Amino acid sequence: MNTSEHRNKQFDVDLEDIRTRVLQMGGLVERQILDSIDSFSTGSHDLISRVIDGERDVDTAEKEIDDACAHVVARRQPAASDLRLIMGVSKIVTDLERIGDEAEKIARMARQIHGRGALQIPRFVDIRHAGDLAVRQLRRALDAMARLDPLESEKLIAEDRMIDSEFRGIVRHLITYMMEDPRTISTALEIIWVAKAIERIGDHAKNVAEQVIFIVRGTDVRHVPLDAPAEPGSPG
Repeated sequence: MNTSEHRNKQFDVDLEDIRTRVLQMGGLVERQILDSIDSFSTGSHDLISRVIDGERDVDTAEKEIDDACAHVVARRQPAASDLRLIMGVSKIVTDLERIGDEAEKIARMARQIHGRGALQIPRFVDIRHAGDLAVRQLRRALDAMARLDPLESEKLIAEDRMIDSEFRGIVRHLITYMMEDPRTISTALEIIWVAKAIERIGDHAKNVAEQVIFIVRGTDVRHVPLDAPAEPGSPG
């Protein structure tokens, strides 16, 4: 194998390693969400601690992937398509880290709510349903990333409004709940924060899908309706 072939082969290995790390980080973040929703349900101190402590692992994964991307750019001088992959990955891991932050918020809210002995949590079923939707969105986004599938990414982006609708429904019900019994205001407000965290998780999953489209097509679809006409000269 000549020197050029060796460099190209090593470059492919480096890129595949980065993609693998992103998916591993995604699995870690998914576990954070599931544990945080379970801790909200049960008040389990072990689960709450696991989520809060696990945030350090998420932060470490983000830093290591960013470092790997920087090293690849410095050593390999990637061409346009590979550079898009590295740029997209850097943004994706930022969104994954922020999903971890939202999971930690849910765990902290769970600790506060259960610490007051709030055993009957209003709208818990709705929170669980919204959480399940958010986890499903994240899984689909990561699967689209693994397969570099822009069509699945487009579907996911279009469906993001389902989580937004769930959030608005939870808020409406909790406002009614607070009006009927003002003693529930503190707990209800904390549950709204939990619902908002879940909505943000869905937003970050959508952001991951947008980056997949950018990686594959070179098109930035952030803040642009998917059915909008492409700009002249933009990649197909």
